[in-house]
Amino acid sequence: MIDLAKRKLSFNSISVHAGKKRKDQYGSHLPPIYQTSTFVFDDVEQGSLAFAGENEAHIYSRLGNPTVEYLERAICELETYGILGADIYQGMAFGSGMAAITTGIISVATGGHVIAQDALYGCTSQFLFEEAPKMGISTSFVDTSDIFLLEMELKKYPETKLVYIESIANPTMAISDIEAISELAHDHGALVLVDNTFASPYHIQPLTLGADIVAHSTTKYLGGHGSVIGGALVLKKEMVEDCHLNTYRKNLGGISGPMDAWLLVNGLKTLALRMRQHSENAMKVAQSLESHHSVKKVWYPGLESHPQHDLASQIMSNGFGGVLSFELKGGFKAGKELMNKVELCTLAVSLGTVDTLIQHPASMTHSVMNEELRLKAGITDGLVRLAVGIEDAEDIIYDLQQALG
Repeated sequence: MIDLAKRKLSFNSISVHAGKKRKDQYGSHLPPIYQTSTFVFDDVEQGSLAFAGENEAHIYSRLGNPTVEYLERAICELETYGILGADIYQGMAFGSGMAAITTGIISVATGGHVIAQDALYGCTSQFLFEEAPKMGISTSFVDTSDIFLLEMELKKYPETKLVYIESIANPTMAISDIEAISELAHDHGALVLVDNTFASPYHIQPLTLGADIVAHSTTKYLGGHGSVIGGALVLKKEMVEDCHLNTYRKNLGGISGPMDAWLLVNGLKTLALRMRQHSENAMKVAQSLESHHSVKKVWYPGLESHPQHDLASQIMSNGFGGVLSFELKGGFKAGKELMNKVELCTLAVSLGTVDTLIQHPASMTHSVMNEELRLKAGITDGLVRLAVGIEDAEDIIYDLQQALG
């Protein structure tokens, strides 16, 4: 374990070393993969104490696993990088981003109301709109980039238990003021959960801005290579206990597998390097598209034309992320032609991989959303989402320009 009391290491260095707790008994440089379903007890007494939570013995990998716990420590260290006394926080790894998000929402909002950002990842929106009501959770959707609208919603629903936002909205790229939202929500007795997938802790650390819970689809930037599905939550240990999150995860069965956790740990080691390139490339691509005669509008927080550019400049560090959205003057027809003609860019959903991915939210990732809500949130039929990779930016730009004709 690195002694940070002697020197505050950079985020880049922390991402390489995060998660280390003790030396492996065999001196392994990388954390071992504990690919086992169950663990052996020395005797009945040890087993009984383990089930009572009175020792650190492992029991069963659905409850906890050393490789998974290494990942949990690593993600927690990255998300709490700017917090003094960060040892009060805990990371929890899940089998997918949606497992993390839904478990988090259920554990804190059952029997209450959720105020959610209007533009969200399609499956999150679908869960809140269709499944959550069956669990006693009501939801209203609002443009959380407008703090006045959020305040009105909190007054309208005094039973609100949770305000749910994305640090960068998928796919409209809207930015919400996490600090102001957290202060307002807390004044009304509500918690704040921020899905930080698009920004990653390299660009934004919501816990330092007052958020209570951070969620991730670790499938994306934290993994970085499109080779694993995973999710995570980071929150105070006290809240984990109060909301019975370990019990929810145990009984809903959403924990990460050890092989997936191991892949994610290795992905984290290059997070800072990858995010730097993603961000630099995305800015160049966004500027190129914005000046193209076929493009109607580009949404990227780094552009001065973005409605929350000033806010993004205040709360984001090291750039503005690797994802942008745009609409062509020819609408969906022109966007469809573009997506069918690209050669370097890959027509696929997801983001955070080293290669550039392009997709159509309305018919793909956000097709499960309520159509009225989707259109109201600005996810139009002509919107194209581009997750910029780490290839040479000029090659990405050339591919888009040749596809645009």
